[in-house]
Order: sequence, then C-alpha cells, then structure tokens
Amino acid sequence: MLKRVFQKHKGVTVESKPVGGATKADLSTGVDASGAQFGCVPGVLRTRVGYTGGAKIGPTYYSLGDHTETVEIDYNPKFVTYRDLLKIFWVSHNSTACMSRQYMSAIFYHNEDQQVAAEETKNEHQKVTSQTIQTKIKQFEVFYNAEDYHQKYLLRQQSKILKALGLSNQQLIESTVAAKLNGYIGGHGDLENVDKDLEGSNLPPEIVDMIKKKVSKGALN
Repeated sequence: MLKRVFQKHKGVTVESKPVGGATKADLSTGVDASGAQFGCVPGVLRTRVGYTGGAKIGPTYYSLGDHTETVEIDYNPKFVTYRDLLKIFWVSHNSTACMSRQYMSAIFYHNEDQQVAAEETKNEHQKVTSQTIQTKIKQFEVFYNAEDYHQKYLLRQQSKILKALGLSNQQLIESTVAAKLNGYIGGHGDLENVDKDLEGSNLPPEIVDMIKKKVSKGALN
C-alpha cells in the first residue's frame, strides 16, 4: 500500500513526496501542456511541467532550444497503468496537428515496456483517426522543470484556493493535493472523488464547496 507523507504549512496539511511505488511518465500534448487532465486521475501522485527531448542544457521558456514542453507524471502503477495514462493522452489533444518542436505531440518513454505501449496505442488510435498521427515517440533523457509560474497554472489562477493552500512554489510541484486541485479546477475528474482526494488537507469547507461547484460545471468558471 502506498504510504502518504504529510507536512504542515500555514495551518494546512499538504501531502508531499509520496513514499514508494512511484513510476514516471513524460507526455507532451501540444499547446496545452498544463497537465491538468492527468492531475486528478486516481493513482496519479504528482505532476510537473517542463522541458525535455532536446540537447540544450538548462532550457527556459524564452530560451528553449530544441526541447518540447512536456508534463511529467509520477504515478502508482498499482492504481493506474501507463496505458491508462496513454488513453487520456490520445483523447485529450489533437495528435494529428503539425506543430513546432516546442509544442509537438510526443511520448518520451522510460523503458522498453513504455515504448511498446506507446507504439501499440499509437497504432490503435490511428485506426480510428482519418488523418495521419504526428506524435513522436522518443526515449526519455532528461527533464527540466519549467519556471514557477507555469507550475499548476490553472490552480494559480484561483487566488482564494491558492491562498488557502499556502504552499511554496516547490511544494506546488511536489504536492499531490495541488495536482488534484489543478485537475479539478480544469473541469476534469469525478465529483464523487473530491472529498477522498482532499481528505487530510484541512482545506476550509467553503473552499472544498467551491471546488465541487467547479467540478460540477466541468469547466473553468
């Protein structure tokens, strides 16, 4: 069973750095690389956005070099599989669009099993897509975190919720609760999971109610 580590910060309990069972997935869904669609998937532990796939050392948003904007996902394979994440990947963006290297559709695999899953699901998705899929499948090498203002971008737009969390920039990257909230605010996830996902966070009831309303609307409101 995955252990959950909590730390206190400004009166709110924040889940951070889950212990054991974590596996990584690195996926690029084009212009929308916020990763919100993965954040509240059961079994996903953390999400972070950044840059990978290129040779430039220390890329930044304004000096990206040959990297691609990517979301990196820490997940527990006991509760969600890599193929489950790939299903979300394929349906959550236009994989047939011809984009620049910065915004291209891409899967960066960490091992042979991920490579096989990427290629097989790409072939399966191509069968139900009339246009040619442009998604690149490449071996993962190194990932660089994007600037703080890119991390949990949708959550950062909600000042009341962000203030109630009271997280530092680094904690926003590491927190499972922050990943869940970023997803829910983006209109993803199921209403029935909200209470369970936020259990132990000590968020005020009015903030939890606010999040539930956003999930019910299924959009950014």
